[in-house]
Amino acid sequence: MQQREIQVHEIPPIGQSAFLSFQHLFAMFGSTVLVPNLLGIDPGIVLLMNGIGTLFYLLLCKGKIPAYLGSSFAFISPAAIVIAGNPEANLSSALGGFIVVGVIFCLIALLIKLVGTGWIDVVFPPAAMGAIVAVIGLELFPVAAGMAGWIPKDGAADWSMDPKIVAVSVLTLLITVLCNVLLRGFMKIIPVLIGIVSGYIISYLFGIVKFDTVAEAGIVAVPAITTPTFNWSAIAIIAPAALVVIVEHIGHLLVTGNIVGKDLSKDPGLHRSLLGNGISTVVSGFVGSTPNTTYGENMGVLALTKVYSVFVIGGAAVIAIVMSFFGKFSALIANIPEPVMGGVSLLLFGVIAASGLRVLVDGRVDYGKPTNLLLTTLVLVAGLSTVKLSLGPIVLSGMSLATVTGIVFSLLFKGIEKLGWSNEKE
Repeated sequence: MQQREIQVHEIPPIGQSAFLSFQHLFAMFGSTVLVPNLLGIDPGIVLLMNGIGTLFYLLLCKGKIPAYLGSSFAFISPAAIVIAGNPEANLSSALGGFIVVGVIFCLIALLIKLVGTGWIDVVFPPAAMGAIVAVIGLELFPVAAGMAGWIPKDGAADWSMDPKIVAVSVLTLLITVLCNVLLRGFMKIIPVLIGIVSGYIISYLFGIVKFDTVAEAGIVAVPAITTPTFNWSAIAIIAPAALVVIVEHIGHLLVTGNIVGKDLSKDPGLHRSLLGNGISTVVSGFVGSTPNTTYGENMGVLALTKVYSVFVIGGAAVIAIVMSFFGKFSALIANIPEPVMGGVSLLLFGVIAASGLRVLVDGRVDYGKPTNLLLTTLVLVAGLSTVKLSLGPIVLSGMSLATVTGIVFSLLFKGIEKLGWSNEKE
């Protein structure tokens, strides 16, 4: 029997909603706290502002977009450059850059509000959009596989496969898959949560998880607030990365719309989505947190469980806010072993990639037309080739480069067709 979709506006029973919210939080927790750990920022303040920012976002989007905002990876490199040398002093300068990033988001949102979203159908035809969605999942496979212990992480030369690590990731993946296929009722819609908890237990039995950090964490931990300063040099380094995240944001919104079966770029509107992300980032920067973005892990959970309720997402945000003040609980979740998250992430990223193929099928893309075939090919090549295009401080790669490639060639092929130069009708 096919699983019933729980739509965006529906409210699952309170008991079920709590488990569903924890599932979303578990799926993104590791990634969202990795960013502050790399930059030397208090993870507690980031977790707090991710929760508050998500609630802002849901409110500004009129409760129509089920998206969770987590820490953006796009700012790790430029922020690290600013912070390097004197972390305590330069963190404030980085925060000033983060605030400017949020303002840029808001300005782009205003521009889109003025010009409308009709251009989206032109620059993102199904042949391009399906490939871009697929790239979002496919480009993350090596990251998940590295976490799962299947391949070297970051090209490490001295790597060797650890049977215990691989066993944990494979068992976690297998349990998550079987839960989704075999279980019925409520248990069927929390396979990720079951998989992570099971993987955690298996990791403990295999002796690859320690609880030292949990023991050392305080029961109550007040997030550390840092005030920003505005330094033109820091802003010049950090602000350009906003354009990369805006491109990614558009792609993520299209993916989410495809998953829930609604054109979210028109209702509630791309401008509202960008504005929500922008305001969240501005507020976060003023108290010492990182810029936010929508998360692939959470999109994967939506696609896998068919639970699209914004109340579940809001519940995850509230839990994150509460957890930011409870050090031991946060440490317990942050302590989830990498192979566990790697096994789960392989499935979630795979579901996103499959959603891209669904766009191509549902859009009835005719690959007998050379332009459709070439458009999909070029997007996949740009997104999966690992090539990086540097335009000054802006670096395009993976999904962002695939999106820009899709836009450029969609417009090029559309222009050729309008001018009557195409040979497709011959």
